[in-house]
Amino acid sequence: MRVEEVRRLLDDRLGGGAGPPSPESARAVVAELARPEVLGPLVRRLSAGAVDLPECTRLSYRHVLGFDKLLLLPGAPRFMLRVHVWPGPVGAEPEDIHNHRCVIASAVVRGRVRMERYEPAVEGVPAVVYRETIDGPGGAWRLRRVGEARLRLVRAERYGAGRSYGLDARTLHRVVSEEPTVTLFLETAPQRSVTDVYVRVPGRAGGVSGGRVGRAGPPPKTPLAPAVYLAELDALARSLGW
Repeated sequence: MRVEEVRRLLDDRLGGGAGPPSPESARAVVAELARPEVLGPLVRRLSAGAVDLPECTRLSYRHVLGFDKLLLLPGAPRFMLRVHVWPGPVGAEPEDIHNHRCVIASAVVRGRVRMERYEPAVEGVPAVVYRETIDGPGGAWRLRRVGEARLRLVRAERYGAGRSYGLDARTLHRVVSEEPTVTLFLETAPQRSVTDVYVRVPGRAGGVSGGRVGRAGPPPKTPLAPAVYLAELDALARSLGW
């Protein structure tokens, strides 16, 4: 499938109405795009230069949690299609419980992740609550502490290669990479200007550590150099046998 065909597919499947796409429609389209016979040729074409290189590299970076976010197709504000390359559990920070600004969907291409979903509960695990904003597309994270809460785990499920999920914007969750993993990740049109981040506190409520927050706050995003971005795409294609 060519780049233009992928863009048309995303436009058609995500709809053009006033409301956001459903989590299921987002999941279905990302599952289709994650099939090896679709994603493989797409990544090959992009690694060969069929890409908006300045825009893709500006929005591709090493995430604070240790995985690489590689933008494949920019389509803001309608969509952003990314590949996430997770190194596995060794040396990675645990992900904070959070939600999103939009409906999202993810498909596992290689490896395995554990998806945990949470909800507020009186008898839940204590957490410090932050409100996260971003200074424009690709901008720096800004976190503001807004209080404390308790959360309980309501569902945990493992997703291996070939499986996918979709979540609405407000679903509280975290994803744990249990081995080296590649996922295809779809962001749809933003519904909110902020996200909520819950940092679990095993002891006193003031003991914040780990995750994207940490004691010194989130580090700045550093865009990948064009040569590094293209090399990562090429390495991804080769590692997956494309």
